[in-house]
Amino acid sequence: MNSPIKGQAAICIVNYKTLDFTRLCLRSIRKYTHFPYEVIVIDNNSADDSLEYLKSLKWIKLIERDTSNDVSGGHSHSAALDLGLENCNSEFFISMHSDTFVKKDNWLTELISYFDEDIDIACVGSDKIELTPKWQVMLKKATDFRTFRRKLFYEPDPSGKYRYYNRTICAIYKTQVLRNENLNFQMDREKGLTAGKKLYFELVDRGYKTTELKPSVMGQYIIHLAHATQVVNPKEFILRKKTTRKINRITKKVMNFEQVKNLLADDSLDNSNACL
Repeated sequence: MNSPIKGQAAICIVNYKTLDFTRLCLRSIRKYTHFPYEVIVIDNNSADDSLEYLKSLKWIKLIERDTSNDVSGGHSHSAALDLGLENCNSEFFISMHSDTFVKKDNWLTELISYFDEDIDIACVGSDKIELTPKWQVMLKKATDFRTFRRKLFYEPDPSGKYRYYNRTICAIYKTQVLRNENLNFQMDREKGLTAGKKLYFELVDRGYKTTELKPSVMGQYIIHLAHATQVVNPKEFILRKKTTRKINRITKKVMNFEQVKNLLADDSLDNSNACL
């Protein structure tokens, strides 16, 4: 395999039946990205309007993936990211969820600057981004008795379930490091770890540096509608009614942002010859 192209990033997005979110994600990348990039979209057998939309875009690399042997939605997502990594030709590999949207101009240039030419830094990212009011987040943490009990009694965490990791909602990795270390996004899926969690642990445990941005910092660059894919596909994913109501409320609010409405109205961003 050829060496990755220096000074270029591959943004990998996994699509599964999220037409409006995927369209917004791609258009936001198109409008606000000035760092050299390629976009790789892995479609997990959507067979709906979102796939037809992706096929109409000439400026992305679309890969249709067979999901017939997948055991879960989580497995499908991590396997899709691995397929994107296999097809990456760039120095940096970026995992991004289809319900993640860019909101700041020149976002990628600024995020990549956190590598600061340090050859030992292998990943830049953050923890999950909360869109709920700060007081609700603080209240949730203050009443998290399961976490309090675990820390009080020093309960072991052999699989790393509670260990910090940079989330794949928007994480930037050095492609060659992942390949040299033979790392992938499906590692320890059988232990219940989410996509990229074990990969991140391995980077840290093998001595690589990582940049862990505060969610408030990452939130200056992107918006992430957590669980939005599950909410718009209720027949295929089971969520608590309380969670569904919360996500629907937040989604409605975000989709009414003027910036979001302008992106969805700008069909020119789909054109391969768009002047941006």
